[in-house]
This record gives sequence, C-alpha cells and structure tokens, in this order.
Amino acid sequence: MFTGIIETLGTVSGMTKEGTNVRFEISSPITSELKVDQSVSHNGVCLTVVAVEGNTYSVTAIDETLKKTNLKSWAIGKKVNLERCMPANGRFDGHIVQGHVDQVGKIEKISEQDGSWIFDFSYDPNIGNVTVEKGSIAVNGTSLTCFNSKNGRFSVAIIPYTYENTNFHALQMGDEVNLEFDIIGKYIQRIIRGYTD
Repeated sequence: MFTGIIETLGTVSGMTKEGTNVRFEISSPITSELKVDQSVSHNGVCLTVVAVEGNTYSVTAIDETLKKTNLKSWAIGKKVNLERCMPANGRFDGHIVQGHVDQVGKIEKISEQDGSWIFDFSYDPNIGNVTVEKGSIAVNGTSLTCFNSKNGRFSVAIIPYTYENTNFHALQMGDEVNLEFDIIGKYIQRIIRGYTD
C-alpha cells in the first residue's frame, strides 16, 4: 500500500522489450535502499524490483499494464514519480493508494496562479470512475484533492513544493497521466451499482 506522498524522482535510463513486456531501468537516489522483490510505485503504478545494480534498478511492466497506463509512452530520460510502500509503523500523510491505476486522464489546461498551479484534467466517464468535490485522487501516484468535480472532469491545485519535487513541472497540456480514484468511493459505487453479470 502507498500513500501518494512522492519520495523522489527517478529517470528512465534503459528499456528492453521482452516479448510483450518491457523491462525498464530506472536510476534514482533511493536505488541503494532497494532490494529485489520490493514493490515501488512508478507514476502510481506498483511494479516489482527485479534487479539492482549500482544506482540503477530494473522493473518489468506486462502488456496489460502498458495498455492501461502512461508507461506505454515512456522514453529514455523520462522523469518518474517514485514511492516505496508505506511501512507498518509509518505516518499516513496522504490517502490509501494501491498502486493500481484505474485509467489514464488527459491534461486539458495548466494555469499559474500567484505561485501555485491549477491543473484541469479530463477522463472517460464511461468506464465508471467518479470524483467528488474535495475528495482524494492519485495523479501519477501523487495524492491530491479534487475540486471542480464533474462528470469526466476535475481540477487540482499544485503548491510549489509538489510542483518542484514531482514530475508535475515536466507535464504539458495534452499529456496523459495515470489516475487512481479513491478506493472508498470505488467500494461505495460498487455497493450502489451492484454487478451486471
């Protein structure tokens, strides 16, 4: 389990096609603290460390993950938000984040407002995900609070610290981001809607 509080940025330093999978090599300041079999959130996607060498570690993304997240657009030099799993005795600073991306969203607008930034996002509402005003959402693994919550749209405010210490400073209009909707909202929605098959 993660909290959506990004620890550091990693950089994609290598990519190898392995059948329908892709093995990514990531260089990061926390590599020396990682071990094989450890789970790490990469832009909100939980991936398992499969090798560690020097300041670089490797993870493998399966075809399903590549299709449903923005990992399919990764390239050498890409900056990635990283978070290790929350320890059992850790402080819960964000919200419950599983590292299971629900769908990708798109940046519709970026507005600078007196030292902070407003990001407007759209997403396909037909998949069934929803946001609520002042509710939680993980965008590229970052725990944020929604406002202007509408069907298929929402906004977030980014403070300077978050802007500088996550990959939000590298995002542009039209970019795809990974969205993980609030797990409590997803369970409530499932109870209300039930199953159709």
